[in-house]
Amino acid sequence: MKQPYYLILGLAFLCSACGNTKKATQSNETSSVMTPTSITGKKWKLIELNGQPVADRINDKEPFIEFNDTDKRYTASGGCNGLGGTYTLTGKGRIAFSQGMSTMMACENMTIEHQLNEILGKADNFTVNNNILSLNKARMAPLARFQAIDKGNASSQLNGTWEVDYISGPRIAFDGLYPNKKPTIIFNLPDSVATGNSSCNNFRSSVKINGNNIKFGMPASTRMACPGAGESTFFKTLESINKFDISGNTLNLIMGDIAVMRLQRK
Repeated sequence: MKQPYYLILGLAFLCSACGNTKKATQSNETSSVMTPTSITGKKWKLIELNGQPVADRINDKEPFIEFNDTDKRYTASGGCNGLGGTYTLTGKGRIAFSQGMSTMMACENMTIEHQLNEILGKADNFTVNNNILSLNKARMAPLARFQAIDKGNASSQLNGTWEVDYISGPRIAFDGLYPNKKPTIIFNLPDSVATGNSSCNNFRSSVKINGNNIKFGMPASTRMACPGAGESTFFKTLESINKFDISGNTLNLIMGDIAVMRLQRK
């Protein structure tokens, strides 16, 4: 008569152990994917939107998102305009995005950018597993998935000559600002000086780089008289820049969240 009693006790013990193991496993999984610092200090390449794969390059640009832990701002691109704003983390993987201003370029393929903008407005939590960042809404399937990529030594990628092909802000069309010659910037790191041409005068400027943060000093230039507002626009924009991003042969110089100057490697 005692055998059923011991059998019941044994089954109860096993069930209790399984439950505890499951809770411990869930706790470990939660701690591994809910760490806020796991998303900062990295560049995340967009690989999937709404369950559909995303091409490596959109409009010949790499779609991505980056999070800056210092000022709680993000920088992103859907392959056309520079996107950005602030983000808030409230624990347990909760995240909220507040979108700021973006550039206003028109590109051939705007679909990915529009979808990414929409998703940033919807996402309320994130997970990170095996270098894959997922932005989610509640417990539904991931809205977007990103893969961490090795940025390498970002500053060393600046070395060489870059030619401006876009400046944000002026009402005059880019070709009207620079009808004959485009501005160029030359980096020769670890020298802390950048040189180049404003489209009119040669210039020299101090440059401080820390990770993807960059700051140009007031340019010193030759004194040839220059027609139009091209040179002044270039110098004024250069002094406002505080970040940079390199994607392939494209260099974006960023003020806050907005890419205000775009250059191509020569």
